[in-house]
Amino acid sequence: MEELRPDSPHDWADRHVERWRDQWTGIRFDDETEAITVRLDRIRRHLKQCTRRAVEVAGLQIHEYETLHHLIVRDTPGLAAPSALAADLGVSAAGMTGRLDVLERSGWVRRSPVAGDRRRVDIEVTEDGLAVWKRAMALRGQAEDELFGVLTDQDRTRLASLLKQLTLHIEGAG
Repeated sequence: MEELRPDSPHDWADRHVERWRDQWTGIRFDDETEAITVRLDRIRRHLKQCTRRAVEVAGLQIHEYETLHHLIVRDTPGLAAPSALAADLGVSAAGMTGRLDVLERSGWVRRSPVAGDRRRVDIEVTEDGLAVWKRAMALRGQAEDELFGVLTDQDRTRLASLLKQLTLHIEGAG
């Protein structure tokens, strides 16, 4: 792990690595890899907390936000079959029905019959649904801007590139 200057602040990951190193467990690890892993996890948790706060302030519950988000951010923006949303969200058909019932009662989505097949319906976001999602996204964006604003444009570009290398590896393309 890169040595910190004596005057540079230690973060939680530095303290974790120092505590963990040379422990009685006999488990060996690479300091840098452990610090990266710990930092990525803390950043993920921070962003998740920011999203939860933004969603709450916007007047949504997290599952409502997630459902609206998956409905809005797709190849067919704002329109999907309930089964497609359920698959995207990893919920059962019954769970999806319950979510959609709540969103429909709130006026954030509507069910529309599919032309040519009266047994099927599509879910469509309403103007009110889009507006509440945009409020949550704006608040979430502020938190993300605040976090990543400590980096220069060049650092953000480099970080995005490095993280992409890792995700491509996970996805099997790297």
